Amino acid sequence: MKDLLEKASKVKMLVLDVDGILSDGKIIYDANGVETKAFSVQDGIGTKALGKYGIKTAIITGRTSPMVEKRANEIGIDHLVQGRDDKLVALQELLKDLQADGSNISAQDCAYMGDDLPDIKALQSVGFAATVPNAHSEVINRVDMVTTNAGGCGAVREVCDLILKGHGHYDDFIAGYVLKSDIDGTDRS
Repeated sequence: MKDLLEKASKVKMLVLDVDGILSDGKIIYDANGVETKAFSVQDGIGTKALGKYGIKTAIITGRTSPMVEKRANEIGIDHLVQGRDDKLVALQELLKDLQADGSNISAQDCAYMGDDLPDIKALQSVGFAATVPNAHSEVINRVDMVTTNAGGCGAVREVCDLILKGHGHYDDFIAGYVLKSDIDGTDRS
């Protein structure tokens, strides 16, 4: 765990895949051919918390979907890259654009969460790589962390919480959600 916290402490940007990470990986079509996805509210609280403490977020996904754009806006994602099958090239281009805008974020400053073969090169290029327990075995064999929760079920939140802990912000983040008496040990009976 100490090694994971150390890696998390260096993260300046969390980069996420969508299908299998932010969602459960299922693509559901209704009778009219409209695609739907389900997202975890817990993940959204985590990504918003990262933003509160100055840690950037990005999505890189192979598919293009208006619902992903809507969800990215709802949960405070800073950068959205859709329709990109080569995740490594998309990540490199995003980092190049950020550096051109004055950001000093490199691949080693990033955490990346992905679950399938198209994510492997991007996972291998970053300072902190994470996946979900139902990811492809070739992905699991190449990451620093496998979450307890599956994609779409709070897995992103686990990584967000770890990043907050690594940066020393977790207690402050939690303090915003609990009564002061809970923090200072005041008896509520």
